Amino acid sequence: MTDQRKAVILLSGGLDSATVLAIARDEGYDCHALSFSYGQRHAVELQNAARVAQAMDVADHRVAHIDLRLFGGSALTDDIAVPKGNSIEDMGKEIPVTYVPARNTIFLSYALAFAEVIGSTDIFIGVNALDYSGYPDCRPDYIKAFEHMGKLATRIGTTGNELRIHSPLIFMTKAEIVQRGTRLGVDYGLTLSCYDPDEEGRACGQCDACLLRLKGFEDAGLKDPAPYRHP
Repeated sequence: MTDQRKAVILLSGGLDSATVLAIARDEGYDCHALSFSYGQRHAVELQNAARVAQAMDVADHRVAHIDLRLFGGSALTDDIAVPKGNSIEDMGKEIPVTYVPARNTIFLSYALAFAEVIGSTDIFIGVNALDYSGYPDCRPDYIKAFEHMGKLATRIGTTGNELRIHSPLIFMTKAEIVQRGTRLGVDYGLTLSCYDPDEEGRACGQCDACLLRLKGFEDAGLKDPAPYRHP
């Protein structure tokens, strides 16, 4: 379809971003995926992103190379241990050490540039404020503020176009996300959510991301098809 709307999808290779890609595709968008190699300890997720992009037949998948290890300050980009074995109830009470400073702001800025070049006014991001509210750049007011900034800062936003940052998962539980993606045919066996996977891409099963993911599948009444080091 020559008149199909284009959208930029931030694709990490995890459960949430794969679901967002499926949602955008289901809504009729011509999807252009953008992933990041930013010095993350779980860089193996980029292999998952490539598999998801191929399985969902995206129009274009690009990987931006930046190095947030230059600043560190996170268990994902610095010599800081990834927390393991936390209770679900304690997650989100404070900003966790796995928060990467300004990461979503950096990612969305790249997405803005990509969107301008391909003539898109739609960007999709898989942030969630319900199951993991500890990250300041996953909140609805942040997304709204960035969207406003994008309208002021870009040619496409200042020439009468309605720039939109879509965050369809922001108020969904992890179980609801899993159920939505399953209905849309997402192969979650291709995804990786773990902060500390091994070299083979197997999840640890104990970090916050793994625990939230496993609980989501359990609450949804489904089995997580992703590989874990300790089944």
